[in-house]
Amino acid sequence: MFTERAAWLCSGRVPEQTETTASTRAADGGRGTPPSLPDAETSLRLLETMALIRRFEEEAGRQYQRAKAGGFLHLGIGEEATIVGTVSAMRPDDYLIGTYRTHGHAIARGTDPQNVMAELFGRVDGTSGGRGGSMHVFDGERRFMGGYGIVGGNLPLAAGLALSSDYRGSDEVTVCMFGDGASNTGNFGETMNLAALWRLPVVFILENNLYGMGTSVERHSAVTDFSKKAEGLGVPGVRADGMDVLAMRETVAEHVRIAREERRPTMVEAFTYRYRGHSAADPELYRTKEEVAEWRKKDPIELFAARLEGEGMLRPDEREGMRERVDRRVREAVEFADNSPEPELASLYDNLYVVGDQVPGWYAVDERTPEPHRGEREREHAEGEVRKLAEAGAAYGGRAAETGREREEPAQPDEGPPEPGGAAREAEDADG
Repeated sequence: MFTERAAWLCSGRVPEQTETTASTRAADGGRGTPPSLPDAETSLRLLETMALIRRFEEEAGRQYQRAKAGGFLHLGIGEEATIVGTVSAMRPDDYLIGTYRTHGHAIARGTDPQNVMAELFGRVDGTSGGRGGSMHVFDGERRFMGGYGIVGGNLPLAAGLALSSDYRGSDEVTVCMFGDGASNTGNFGETMNLAALWRLPVVFILENNLYGMGTSVERHSAVTDFSKKAEGLGVPGVRADGMDVLAMRETVAEHVRIAREERRPTMVEAFTYRYRGHSAADPELYRTKEEVAEWRKKDPIELFAARLEGEGMLRPDEREGMRERVDRRVREAVEFADNSPEPELASLYDNLYVVGDQVPGWYAVDERTPEPHRGEREREHAEGEVRKLAEAGAAYGGRAAETGREREEPAQPDEGPPEPGGAAREAEDADG
C-alpha cells in the first residue's frame, strides 16, 4: 500500500506539523527551502560515506547468500542519508547507539569496513571479536555503543549513557536511533518519561521507514505522527526528510545543540525507506514493486550527487573515481574478513561474566556456608568449609536414617482372612 505520507515524502515535502518546537528551521525538521550546501570538502565526504555504506550493504547481502555471514542480516540500503546526516552532526566524544540495522552507523562513525565485514563473517578481527555478527556491531573507541537485537532494547541504555555524562559533568550528547516499531514497546514510554524527568542530554532519532518488520505504521501504531508520540511524556519532536542528508544534518545539529546547551531530550522523526526487505529472509509480500520503484526516485545518494553536480562541486570523472575507491575498499573488506581467523573454540565462554577486580561487586552469591561469599570463588570454597558442611550433612542424614529404622515397629505376620463364625465363637469364649 502506498500511503499518503509516503506520497508526501516522495514529492520532496515532509508532512506538515500543527506545531513547531523551536524557532529555527532546522529544529522544525527542515521544512521549506532545501538546506544550503556546506563547503565542497564536507559535501563530497558526505556523498562518499553514503556511497561506501551502500556498496558495503550490497556486498554484505551477496556474502550472506554465499553463507559467509551467519545469523540474521538487516540491510540499511536506502537509509544512508538518515545515518550519515545524523552522524555528521555529532562530535567525536558524543555517544551513538542503534538497534540491529547498524553496519552503516558504525562505518559513518569511522569504524573500518574491514572490521565490520569481519564481524559479519564471525571472525576474530571483527568489531566484537566475531561474537556478535550483524546485529551486534560495536566500537567503543569511536563511541558507537552497539547494535541490539531486542527491539527498543537500546532506549534505556541511551538514557543511561546520557545520565553518565550528566553525572560526570560532561557536555557529551547521546544520540539514540531506533525504528518506528520500537515506539510501541514499554521501554519507549519508560525511557521518554525518565529522560524528560531528569533532563537528560539525549536526542532520539526515530527512523520511520513506514514498516515495523512487515507491518505498516497504520496497522501497528495508533499514533502515526511519531514526532508527537512522546510529547505527553515531556519529549517534544519534529519531522525531517530522512532521504535528504543535508536536512538530517541540519535538523540533528540543532537538536544536538539543544541537548548539549539546554540539557533536555528531544526527538526527530526521520522519514526514510529501505529498498530491501526487513531482513535477508523477508519475502516482502506486504508491499508492491510499484511502491519501491516510487521511492527509488528519491534515492538519497543519486539526488545528492545530482545536486553537487548541478552546483559544480562534482565532475563526472570525480564521481567515477569515488565509485572506484568505494568498490576497492569493500573488496578489501571481504578479503580481510576471509583471511581473518575464526575464534578458538576454547574461547567460547570468555567474557560472559566480568570477574576479579574489574568490578567491585559480585556477579553471584554462594550461600552454602553460614558466611556467604562471591559466587565466582565457589571452586575455591568447594574443598574447604563447603565440603566439610556437605560431609557433615551427609553423615547426619545417614545416622538419622539408621535411627529411624531402629524405631520402627516389627512387622506383624499376615494371619490371613478370618474364619466364618470366628467372631461369634470369640464372643462365646469371652462369656464363658
